[in-house]
Amino acid sequence: MNLITWNVNGLRANIKKGFYDFVADNNPDVICLQETKLQEGQVEMDLPDYELYWNYAEKKGYSGTAIFTKVKPLSVTYGLDIAHHDTEGRVITMEFDEFYLVNVYTPNSQPELVRLSYRMEWEDDFRAHLMELDKIKPVILCGDLNVAHQEIDLKNPSTNRKSAGFSDEERAKMTTLLDSGFVDVFRHFNPDLTGAYTWWSYLRQARSRNAGWRIDYFVLSHRLLPTVNEINILSDILGSDHCPVELILK
Repeated sequence: MNLITWNVNGLRANIKKGFYDFVADNNPDVICLQETKLQEGQVEMDLPDYELYWNYAEKKGYSGTAIFTKVKPLSVTYGLDIAHHDTEGRVITMEFDEFYLVNVYTPNSQPELVRLSYRMEWEDDFRAHLMELDKIKPVILCGDLNVAHQEIDLKNPSTNRKSAGFSDEERAKMTTLLDSGFVDVFRHFNPDLTGAYTWWSYLRQARSRNAGWRIDYFVLSHRLLPTVNEINILSDILGSDHCPVELILK
């Protein structure tokens, strides 16, 4: 089974930049998207082999997630069933025979960390959601988690200690998640690999200089690790300020 996660930073724009060619070339079984920036009816997808599931933000042109799947899920839920978390279209949970798949676009703490207190609340509630699922069957979490967990996960850690996505508080919440029975798949298999990033600022030619951050993840229940065949950061794929990440299961 081949799964791909990608923050497309606007699906309509991404389609114009080669989204369908990317899908045809990689032929994933499941595609999880973040930051679709869509409302219902604003795009007609030409993906006849896939069932399409959407979670739209109430605010137009903002946030949003989607899952396109060739494998019919047993069930699908949207959000966390917590009203103040569920207006931004950030979570889709799918149940399959052997696991749950959770697609997430984690809230950004924003410049000056103005949304950090909300982010901390979100982290606790989202982790609780994952742990409840994990009691039933193992979980595959993917998406833009908006955190570079370790110093190895961004180009310039020393100058970003108080930046959104690399604050001590956000990193600590990621540690707590991993300590709760989950594993960062890419870092598990590549513990010392530097320069592996999934997001680059549009400023100062950051992508051409590979001055990036690794903030897009596959995180699995630890007992799913033996099912992993490959995990790849597809950094040569353009169309967004993020690149896709691919997980291939045995």
